[in-house]
Amino acid sequence: MGKYTFGPVSSRRFGVSLGIDLSPDQKSCNFDCLYCELPKAQRTDTITNPAPVEVIIADVSAALQHHPQAEVITITANGEPTLYPYLEVLIDQLNQVKKGRRLLILSNAAALHRPEVQKALLKIDTVKLSLDCATERCFKRIDRPLAVTVDTIIHSIIEFRQKFRGELVIEILLVEGINDTMKEFEAFAEVLPQIGADRIDIGTIDRPPAYDVRAVPFEKIAILTETLLGLPFNIVTKRGNTEAKSAYSDEEILNTFAKRPFSKADVERLFDEDSKTRLTALLEAKKVETVDNNGIIFFHTTKQ
Repeated sequence: MGKYTFGPVSSRRFGVSLGIDLSPDQKSCNFDCLYCELPKAQRTDTITNPAPVEVIIADVSAALQHHPQAEVITITANGEPTLYPYLEVLIDQLNQVKKGRRLLILSNAAALHRPEVQKALLKIDTVKLSLDCATERCFKRIDRPLAVTVDTIIHSIIEFRQKFRGELVIEILLVEGINDTMKEFEAFAEVLPQIGADRIDIGTIDRPPAYDVRAVPFEKIAILTETLLGLPFNIVTKRGNTEAKSAYSDEEILNTFAKRPFSKADVERLFDEDSKTRLTALLEAKKVETVDNNGIIFFHTTKQ
């Protein structure tokens, strides 16, 4: 698999997903979220040395041949994908090679107020936008943005929704002691009806975070979401996933784990028996390591 693709991965929200990383060499993000599974890094509003579109498309085409069971092509980044300067051209070409699969982007919505970003995202099947807080104080504590306010993000999402004909998903990720309050959910209850998303995914930390923050218990999430009755919200869990198994080479295992750690459950769901054998060999060679995060074992590519 090429430099700009990884997976397939088990997405708890969208199924079996082939990922496109638009910033594989370094983290490029205009947020510094407390819960991020990527290592800490300086915030930025650019991607350094962005890859040409044709190189990324070549990687995607080859990966789809090797993993035809992928249901979704997900545009993401080692950071924020809307910082990629050729986004609309890339989306146009991905729509030509996706062959019936859904095209998805995962974004923090911080650049959605820019007309060129909105224009590009209008061409995607599913747009997933993060909205972890509805108040400025909470937003600054969790997402720690470079230079945008939560009001700007909310207004831009509302504007985008009025034009977008695809599936709009809002994701709220809860962090213990910050946005898991009734006050914040009362603010969500005012904002979310104005957005009119097709689905609102509400979850909490389930992978090792960059900072020392913790997940919110399911029972508390259930109580908080009573403020959102009547809205299309979904409390995200991993129960019931039965994705098709796939063959992963050594290179694909290392590349994927470097971008998104897998839990033992992920490996059981997605790896065929030969891939599990290769993983065992990589563990013995110390090219992959395990990390215990709140009782859940994750596999990481070992830093060299």
